[in-house]
Amino acid sequence: MKALNVVAAFLGGLALGAAAGVLFAPEKGSDTRKKIAELLRQKGIRLNREEMDDLVDQIASEVKDAD
Repeated sequence: MKALNVVAAFLGGLALGAAAGVLFAPEKGSDTRKKIAELLRQKGIRLNREEMDDLVDQIASEVKDAD
């Protein structure tokens, strides 16, 4: 069970890091959301529009808090 937690934490960190990197790209928000959605789909995670917006808002607030 501990190994599963480590893998889950790693994948979560990977997704968060990739999404944060995309958020800093100088593109329109809709293009950024599409890129994040595609990255998540490649990992087998599917989100609807509302869930994607919530995820983007959460990532943006965490990135602002880290500064």
